[in-house]
Amino acid sequence: MVPTSDPDGASPRREDAAASVQFGQYPPAHRTVLHISDTHLLAGNRALAGRFDTAANLRLTLDAAEATGIRPHAIVFTGDLTDLGEPEAYAALSEAVEPVAERLGAPVIWVAGNHDERAALRRDLLGLDATEEPVTGVWDLDGLRLVALDSTVPGWHHGDLDESQLEWLADVLSTPAPLGTLLAMHHPPLPSHVPLFDILELRDQERLARAISGTDVRAILAGHLHYSTSGTFAGVPVSVAAATCYTMNLARPAAEVNGMDAGQSFHLVHVYDETITHAVVPVVEAPTGDYFSAEWVERMARLTPQERLEAFSRKPASS
Repeated sequence: MVPTSDPDGASPRREDAAASVQFGQYPPAHRTVLHISDTHLLAGNRALAGRFDTAANLRLTLDAAEATGIRPHAIVFTGDLTDLGEPEAYAALSEAVEPVAERLGAPVIWVAGNHDERAALRRDLLGLDATEEPVTGVWDLDGLRLVALDSTVPGWHHGDLDESQLEWLADVLSTPAPLGTLLAMHHPPLPSHVPLFDILELRDQERLARAISGTDVRAILAGHLHYSTSGTFAGVPVSVAAATCYTMNLARPAAEVNGMDAGQSFHLVHVYDETITHAVVPVVEAPTGDYFSAEWVERMARLTPQERLEAFSRKPASS
């Protein structure tokens, strides 16, 4: 990918001049990452659980991501790329995602999930030897480092990170990156309020906490839960993206939470000097207002800061 800004503060690529105007206290984000999770594709586009069209939901998600007009520095899929690790499913996933990534000019970072099979993922998606080695990697996104971890345990659905992978991670993190590090993994190091989900959680989390303590890790991206949530782990923010295939209906009592073909979303991760934001973008067709049009934004951009306050912040006088 062609560098679009420097780690010392130059702003990243933008779609138009108005988008790059600093209206408030913060300059544009240095880097933007598109975070997607839990596609669960099946060979032949069979319906997941007999009811969810995972391929169609993925297409809707990718269409929505492109429609934002944002050109991310990377597209990260945090696991459960397929439901059964089938070669045809990995091929279908690549066929759906790679053209979008090429149009956006962004690398795709694939993270293994508990429904994936390491050997098939490595062979059929990554073009690597079909081994049971963890699927890990390091990407330099113009000064922002992204590290993919493999929290899967072959033959099981819970997560874990063995000592060799944690030692590798510690070695990677021993040298800070200019804009810090994001970790991407499938199992989030967070509690879930949904009963029995703790059976499938990331085990022995204290070992991961020790590996990232005192390092430049600024955020952890994860999936697995099929609903969006956030928290902190060892002082590091954790952001979980909801699934594209189906999501958990959290409006039901916790003991009765089940999947629904609604609520699909993805995250836009914006990296600033002092903070990182994780915006949840719903994948839904619904009428929206048109007050904040491109023309309106451009008109505001031409005003001085004080004029913008008068035009947009001041309340009308009460009668």
